[in-house]
Amino acid sequence: MTKPDPHPHLPRTATGGLRLLWLALGSISLVTGIIGIVLPVLPTTPLVLLAAFAFSRSSPRLHDYLQSHPRFGPMIADWRANGAIAPRHKAMAVGMMSAAFLLSVFLDLPGRVLLIQLVCMGGAAIFVLSRPNGPGRRPRA
Repeated sequence: MTKPDPHPHLPRTATGGLRLLWLALGSISLVTGIIGIVLPVLPTTPLVLLAAFAFSRSSPRLHDYLQSHPRFGPMIADWRANGAIAPRHKAMAVGMMSAAFLLSVFLDLPGRVLLIQLVCMGGAAIFVLSRPNGPGRRPRA
């Protein structure tokens, strides 16, 4: 007799080599996201969300750890429930992208590099700002 799935809302856990690939992707995403907390050019929230997804495919234990983490758990729950990003995370993400771009301008990077940064960071900013704020987190008028 098989045990009931403790995580029926998650995709089935991969097996073998595919499981290792998902585990590696989740680990790299989480480490990069943690570095992004202090390094302004790395977006923490999307990387943590990617790690949660990858761990849901490879390691229920790591997935549960991330979901119950005091810092990362709420952003994962908001995303799962509503596709939402908290306003403070939106502000931090856009602020850090702006600071990184301004630093690039200040360092007088070549125009094509600035254009690539502008397009990539601009697209990321539009995506982040277009997400809902989540329940009970509406901006003040």
